[in-house]
Amino acid sequence: MSGLLLWSASISASEAAAPAPASSATLALINALGQPAPAHTAFAEARFMHVLDRPLVISGELAWLGGDKLQRRVEQPKAETFTIADGEVTQGRAGKKPRHFSLSRAPQLQVLLDSFVALLSGDPAHLQQVFTISHHGDPAAQWTLNLVPRDTKVARTIAAITINGYATVSRCMQMHEADGDLAVDLLGPLAAKMPAQPTRESLLALCGEAP
Repeated sequence: MSGLLLWSASISASEAAAPAPASSATLALINALGQPAPAHTAFAEARFMHVLDRPLVISGELAWLGGDKLQRRVEQPKAETFTIADGEVTQGRAGKKPRHFSLSRAPQLQVLLDSFVALLSGDPAHLQQVFTISHHGDPAAQWTLNLVPRDTKVARTIAAITINGYATVSRCMQMHEADGDLAVDLLGPLAAKMPAQPTRESLLALCGEAP
């Protein structure tokens, strides 16, 4: 009997600890973001790192090619392409042999794949499998999605992702790393507004603006 009681208690505890599902409004918002593949968007990223005095700024294009295939093409300051497919990353640079490595070695790229593909495909079910999701704002106007990785191993590297958008368009993605580093991606037309000398404050202000 005591074993049965312990088993029942463990079930109750696990159910109590289970994260609450996203609200119907959040699910509807994610559904509305869906686009047919292939989907391409310009990006400009500023990465703020403790080891650097100034942010590292890159720009290029993100492309969802369907399924779990994502391509991140960097055009500035140096041409470089990352293609993610079937759990593998291929890194290409002009004049060099392509480098291949497992996606499991790059948690930042895994989180980018999970979040970007799920958003572009309008797949809230997949997004809920890998993130705890919340949102605030008006789905028909300005809104913010907050994604927290469920995988504790991933969460040791990536603490959270914040996505800002307007209506059915994602305009900004912030990747908050567990060590305090921050990457801010301006997406689509907003990418052209990347300041010459970005600061965290100036980019967060851009992310919060209406188009």
